[in-house]
Amino acid sequence: MAFLWALWIMIPAYIPNPAAALVGGGTPIDFGKCAKDGRRLFGDGKTWRGLIGGIIIGIIFGAAQMFLAAYFHWDFLPQHTWVTVISLATGALLGDLIKSYFKRRLGKDRGAKWPLADMYDMVIGSLLLMVIALALTGGMSWFAQFGDAFFGILVLAAILIISPVLHRGANIIGYMLGLKDRPW
Repeated sequence: MAFLWALWIMIPAYIPNPAAALVGGGTPIDFGKCAKDGRRLFGDGKTWRGLIGGIIIGIIFGAAQMFLAAYFHWDFLPQHTWVTVISLATGALLGDLIKSYFKRRLGKDRGAKWPLADMYDMVIGSLLLMVIALALTGGMSWFAQFGDAFFGILVLAAILIISPVLHRGANIIGYMLGLKDRPW
């Protein structure tokens, strides 16, 4: 059950990254600007169209989850709110953007492997932004829906296990479809 909850919870965070690759292109977020070290802030792979499109598609998936859960009375699953959906989708790509900034500062090229950061950037970004947004709005998270702390820890552990597997799978599919230069 913890793995089902983890997958359900994170769909609005898992969707934006591959969606950004599908709809991206155009003007880079950094407008070609370089930091003091002479390297690009983010690089050509981070575009406004990808950022905005990825977030919107993540929100659409989250809205579909809210509709399906309400329509079919899926009370056994954690219930999303607009705050959780928007913050998960936005936080996922902000986490990726922050990771890209630090990759450039470390001299890593676009597409270069950075194993742990590549796998968990969107998890950290999405969950952190969600917690901040819920604290600011006084909203209730699905954290409160766990019922007990132990089950919450199991769900978090499941998120940490599922995320790298889905990340790798999505990258392989993106590579096979010609959307990525490398399968990682």
